Amino acid sequence: MAKKQAKNPEDYIVPLNMNGLQGRMLYIPPPKGKSRQILMLYGLHASIERLFGMAEDLNKYGGVTLPDFPGFGGMTSFYKIGEKPTLDSLADYLAAFIKLRYKRRRVTIIAMSFSFVITTRMLQKYPELANRVELLISVVGFVHNEDFMYNGLKRFGFHTLAAVFSQRIPAWFGQHVVLRPFAIRTTYQLVAGRHAKLMDADLEERKRRIDFEIKLWQINDIRTYFACFMTMVKLDLCNIPVKLPVYHIGVANDHYFDNHVVEQHLNVIYDKVEIIISNTPAHAPTVVADAKAAAPFIPRKIRSLLSH
Repeated sequence: MAKKQAKNPEDYIVPLNMNGLQGRMLYIPPPKGKSRQILMLYGLHASIERLFGMAEDLNKYGGVTLPDFPGFGGMTSFYKIGEKPTLDSLADYLAAFIKLRYKRRRVTIIAMSFSFVITTRMLQKYPELANRVELLISVVGFVHNEDFMYNGLKRFGFHTLAAVFSQRIPAWFGQHVVLRPFAIRTTYQLVAGRHAKLMDADLEERKRRIDFEIKLWQINDIRTYFACFMTMVKLDLCNIPVKLPVYHIGVANDHYFDNHVVEQHLNVIYDKVEIIISNTPAHAPTVVADAKAAAPFIPRKIRSLLSH
């Protein structure tokens, strides 16, 4: 039997232009007999290429769209058009994208980490869009700053770092002086033995992952990154309900979130919450090269839901 040829992400990426913001969008058409439309959204430190394998795997269940966010994946940042990357502006962008992309069609949303924050805020601001969501899936998502397992000292450190580097001049210095390839590589090599993204990899795989991290730090806008980090430090979305059920994929040994606290906060917002704990070793895949590598990150229960 001939070996199935791996998909090339470049074959499915097209330009994305919205309101003066230029980025990219991945679209893999649905297989024959499938009509589900899946909107996949990446987290804070990511790109289309990072999650291509997961998009390829999800393509079994329908057409998959994976867009950039302003300031991420190489897309123009809000700062370039005189705006700020507030949570509301990101939610407005996502709402506009859904209206433009899907018209009146129903859509399945699979939102990872910080993109689930954006999705939740969008559904709070635009409740009419909830009627268009066929299925809502959170992948290690969160909705409140207390979901993080950080002590007071570490929280203060992150708050200070975000406050400094979300400013124009420090962000420029960080982007163009601090985040050079040699400095990034050296830092990751020093912490590789205890870093969640690297500790399980052999030397060759570790180098590949570090190379990818270097690319992510260079294509993503640092000022936007830390502005969003500032949003996370102060986050509380528990004031407005969303009339939708949500399926939440948590990680058994997540280094970032307390799954029990996340569940409590989700229950405040959403009509129904089902928690599905995955036994994968990391909070999120570092880089997923193909569908086979992505398979462990999608639990059986979610696959069953997507199949119907």
